[in-house]
Amino acid sequence: MGTAGKAALREQLMAARRSVPDDVRAAEARALSEHLKLLVTSGGTVCAYVPVGAEPGSIEMLDVLLRRVGRVLLPVVRTTSDDTPMPLRWGEYRPGRLVAGRFGLLEPAEPWLPASALADASLVLVPALAVDRRGVRLGRGRGFYDRSLGCRYPHADLVAVVRDEELVDELPCEPHDVPMTHALTPGRGMIALHGAGMTRPM
Repeated sequence: MGTAGKAALREQLMAARRSVPDDVRAAEARALSEHLKLLVTSGGTVCAYVPVGAEPGSIEMLDVLLRRVGRVLLPVVRTTSDDTPMPLRWGEYRPGRLVAGRFGLLEPAEPWLPASALADASLVLVPALAVDRRGVRLGRGRGFYDRSLGCRYPHADLVAVVRDEELVDELPCEPHDVPMTHALTPGRGMIALHGAGMTRPM
């Protein structure tokens, strides 16, 4: 599938998300938080994200993580002067202190950490439009995570957070794609991908 095909697939997936009723979206967000309450039990650092638009999840999901691990890092999006995406920087999540960022995102307030802070996390929750059973993730196409995941802790669990229908059999794969180890869905919880098991108790 070429670039045009991936763009069409992204549009299809985003349109499907926008059609989900608000009450269903809210119920799915609560289910994701409940799964994380059971899965994440130990201290340490987790990298997560603030959902934007119809993305699965909620601020409450971040609060659950913060109570469980004590340190939640959120991405900070930056580009070069010619609008080329840069590796994500990171900031600590502090309830009530998110600020408006680019592309309609909410981000942590300064001070920010360098891209290498991702290596502190043993669990990374990654936004995705879809993920397949091999771990191939389809994002929004800007490449921020593609540029960032190389900084990860080598044994970190990389978890694509998607709706149940967005875990699919196969997606187009490119050489720079970093495979996800797991998917997290509202109805099925944590699912190991491409034969991966959880690398450690979380």
